[in-house]
Parts: sequence; structure tokens; C-alpha cells
Amino acid sequence: MLDHYERHVVLVAPDVHWNTGNIGRTCLGAGAYLHLIKPLGFSIESKEIKRAGLDYWHKVRLSIWEDFDNFKQQVNLGKKEVALFTKNGTIPHWNLQPAKRMFLIFGSETKGLSRTILSMYTNSTYRIPISKDIRSLNLSTAVGIALYESLRSS
Repeated sequence: MLDHYERHVVLVAPDVHWNTGNIGRTCLGAGAYLHLIKPLGFSIESKEIKRAGLDYWHKVRLSIWEDFDNFKQQVNLGKKEVALFTKNGTIPHWNLQPAKRMFLIFGSETKGLSRTILSMYTNSTYRIPISKDIRSLNLSTAVGIALYESLRSS
């Protein structure tokens, strides 16, 4: 099943190395690509990111981009292939529209996605419902939920 669908997890300006390491491991397990959009809040060579990714980090299909515009142009990002995840998204994550190639885009742990990026894809903002007892889910948890839901819905 995993070979028939192309999934891309995109982290825009991630701040926390262990989240990125965990996400890399999840991407590898799901057969997905990982894209990191600068600036990064850590060194990609840090021992912490490698520890979180365990001994799998070197196998992660990883691309690092200077900025979102460069990424968008180089991958030829189509509007129907994009799912932005934000706590203020308009669509529940279980209503992801199936696509053969899909880019699941997440903002940083502290700032989320910029208004500029959100305005590019106003009809593609998704949310993972949470109780009012917390501000947000951990980024690596949110990515895991969204990534596997995207595979289930295809």
C-alpha cells in the first residue's frame, strides 16, 4: 500500500530537534519524505536529532530548503496536493482529500505557520481537534496523526 502513494511531510522553521528526529523516524516508517524549510532552530548534525531518529536518521529521505518559495517552486506544488495543519484550520483532519502525491505542511512549534503561507492555501487548512485543556499537540504527535490519516484516506 505505501508504495502507491507519495507523501511529503514539510516542517517550516522547526524549533525542536527531538521533534524533528521523531518525525524523521515516522516518515521513514510510513515511506514518506521529510522536507525542512529554514531557518532551523537547531543543527541538523546535532547528536540530539540523531538520537531521536535513532539509528535510522541516515535513511530518512530528507531535503533542506532555504525558504518556502524556493521549496514550492522546485517541487511544483499543486494546490490540490497541499494540506496545511494549524489549530485554526477549517477542515477536520479526517476529511483529508485523497491524492496520490500529498504535502502535509506544519509550522514551527512556537509560531505555527506564517500568515503568508496560510494565505496561499486558504481552502486547505486542516485541524486535529483537541480539548480546550491544552494549547496544541506536540508537533511529532500531530505529524503522526496527519501522515497516517493521509494514507488511510487514499
